[in-house]
Amino acid sequence: MSKVVLTVDDSKTMRNMLMLALTDAGYTVVQAEDGVHGTEVLGNNAGVDVIITDINMPRMDGFGFIDHVRKQRADRSTPILVLTTESDDEKKQRARQAGATGWIVKPFDPAKLIAAVRRVLM
Repeated sequence: MSKVVLTVDDSKTMRNMLMLALTDAGYTVVQAEDGVHGTEVLGNNAGVDVIITDINMPRMDGFGFIDHVRKQRADRSTPILVLTTESDDEKKQRARQAGATGWIVKPFDPAKLIAAVRRVLM
């Protein structure tokens, strides 16, 4: 059974790129358009193995989404990779404090993304 990855990004292009890279690597992908939608998707999909989230999104940004996930008993230990255009050390620290597992800067290299996903699944 393949591992399930939830991608949370407001850019349809980015969601499509993530879908392609992850499905080519054998993962099952579920998608959300922002943090609010991400919380809804998590509520409807038991068994998400990894989450990849953007930071800058409408309705609920990535920091709020990470906070929400870490407060949920069922998803508290799910690895969360932040995928964003942001490279500011202060934002990286804020994401770590919220509970992010790792940080990847866009644009991403599909091979490096898959390597990061594999690393957090170990």
